[in-house]
Amino acid sequence: MNRRFFLGSLSAASGITALPLVGKEIAINIVATTSMIADTARSIGQGSVKVKSLMGPGIDPHSYRHTRNDIVSMTKADLTLRHGLDLETQMEDFFADLSRKRSVVAVANTINPQELLNYPGQTGRYDPHVWMDPLLWTLVTDQIALALVKEKPEKEDEFQKTAALYKSKLIQLNEYAKTVLDTVPNKSRVLITAHDAFGYFGKTYGFDVIGVQGISTNSEAGLYRIKEIVDLLVEREISAVFVESSVSDRNMRALIEGANARGHKVSLGGELYSDAMGIEGTYEGTYVGMLDHNITTIAKALGGNPPDLGWQGKLKAT
Repeated sequence: MNRRFFLGSLSAASGITALPLVGKEIAINIVATTSMIADTARSIGQGSVKVKSLMGPGIDPHSYRHTRNDIVSMTKADLTLRHGLDLETQMEDFFADLSRKRSVVAVANTINPQELLNYPGQTGRYDPHVWMDPLLWTLVTDQIALALVKEKPEKEDEFQKTAALYKSKLIQLNEYAKTVLDTVPNKSRVLITAHDAFGYFGKTYGFDVIGVQGISTNSEAGLYRIKEIVDLLVEREISAVFVESSVSDRNMRALIEGANARGHKVSLGGELYSDAMGIEGTYEGTYVGMLDHNITTIAKALGGNPPDLGWQGKLKAT
């Protein structure tokens, strides 16, 4: 609710009664685990929210452990927005405890399992990287909007309007992605990255996606796995692999060296944002900018024909 602050009546001797003063709106104090959630919450909440992201650029959510400052922030927050789908593995016990005292919403947990990719070898677990598909992220946007409405019911119309505008932008981004990625030749539609963060991207846009590590960066890639992918690079004449901003490039360098030793030249196709966005305050530091960068970088490196500066002409020139 909006809060109003009143001056008490002045002394009777003054003969003046103070008029009520309307204070500034009290923003919803939100802590979001990932920068993608934080950016979406800001886009919906506008001036009605104050959002802190726990995981900034280059941070890997699979292995992130909450700090003492994080605990203080979340216990003081009006609302904690977490991703769910077992992304924040190291924080699950803390969230279970916090949810008994404060409002905690796992924004991806309500997605219909039929829309999700299975976690390899495990029943009832799903690939958490749904932000790689902007249409799936519209479902997350709905959940964030509902969480904000619950905190400020009087702002429901406003939040629903800004959420609808944001979802419209994601739909347009998806159309851009389909258009430019369709220019990548069929034989080149293989995306090799550090870990399996791009499964939804591949499913939506028709790419074979191969991660050196598994869905979680906590898994290790053995020598056999490296050799297996080097064989694939050579056999399918794949010319580019991609590093990720939140994962070591060690394995990708090993792939390049292995392929080169076999007489097949492979280069780095660029750096992709997988589990974290770019630097705060930049276009790539927004959810839309993150995906625009990935889509444009992949298309360009694999022989497609995207605009140099991306969908909105806002990407950094390379």
